[in-house]
Amino acid sequence: MPILDRETTVYPENLLADLAERDTTRKWWAVYTKARQEKAFVRQLEGMDVPFYLPLIPKDNLIRGRRVRSHIPLFTGYVFLFGTDEERVKGLTTNRVSTVIDVKDPQQLVTDLRNIATLIESDARLTIESRLEPGDPVRIKTGSMAGLEGTVVHRRGKTRLLVAVNMLQQGVSIEIEDFQVEPI
Repeated sequence: MPILDRETTVYPENLLADLAERDTTRKWWAVYTKARQEKAFVRQLEGMDVPFYLPLIPKDNLIRGRRVRSHIPLFTGYVFLFGTDEERVKGLTTNRVSTVIDVKDPQQLVTDLRNIATLIESDARLTIESRLEPGDPVRIKTGSMAGLEGTVVHRRGKTRLLVAVNMLQQGVSIEIEDFQVEPI
């Protein structure tokens, strides 16, 4: 049983699908929030009608012998805001923001965020990766994640596909077999 209902992770729902490509009046920012303020920040953004993406992953905990599921931010402290300068300022007035980082390559960020969203939706067991190292770029050939692009890494003797948000130098990985991927 969840502690709380799952929060909104993307607003509006078509943000990563097509809105980010059609709307040229807005731009992307990576907002680094104050400690443990990500969900409260996106609640306020949604109330102000400001588009955002906050990747959340499920985490199971054992509390007093009961198993409870909560949803935690994939990238601790980061919310991806897609808005105008005025909407960015509205976000700053929430008093929940520590730093705002300008996105230099918005197309790459949208591609990375789409890949992350696909992995989260697949319910795959994710491992958070930090300080990424370059490897062989690959694409998954078959299955529910076909077309997903990432980098092959080796962790503890196992082959994993790393999907990264390059701007943050962080990402997630899933275990894969060599036959599932093809070089890009």
